[in-house]
Amino acid sequence: MTLDDYNGFCASLPQTTHVVQWGGAHVWKVGGKVFAIGGWNDGGQLFVTFKCSEIAYDVLKEQPGLRPAPYLASRGMKWIQRQTSQSMDDAALKDYVGESHRLVVLKLTKQARKELGLPLSPRP
Repeated sequence: MTLDDYNGFCASLPQTTHVVQWGGAHVWKVGGKVFAIGGWNDGGQLFVTFKCSEIAYDVLKEQPGLRPAPYLASRGMKWIQRQTSQSMDDAALKDYVGESHRLVVLKLTKQARKELGLPLSPRP
């Protein structure tokens, strides 16, 4: 996945905002809350970090090319970082980033979701 692919996909999700912060990371938010982070390793490879369910976290953290997200996972948060496409192709990554967006939306208050025009129930 290229940076343009990553940014284009995140921009296509409802009510997202983009900021470059934390040393050049492309951070995507919904309702002011982070749902995806795109950054680079020393070799210039795009790493993508996303929130996931507890079950997905337990499975994904053991897969080649994936790892618990630095900083976030060490604080008990269920975030995974894709380093390579070895066990998660770009289509699956998009699915997980979309799910991360949904999980973050669900954590917003009903008032915030209403103001953003996002679904008030878990499934639209």
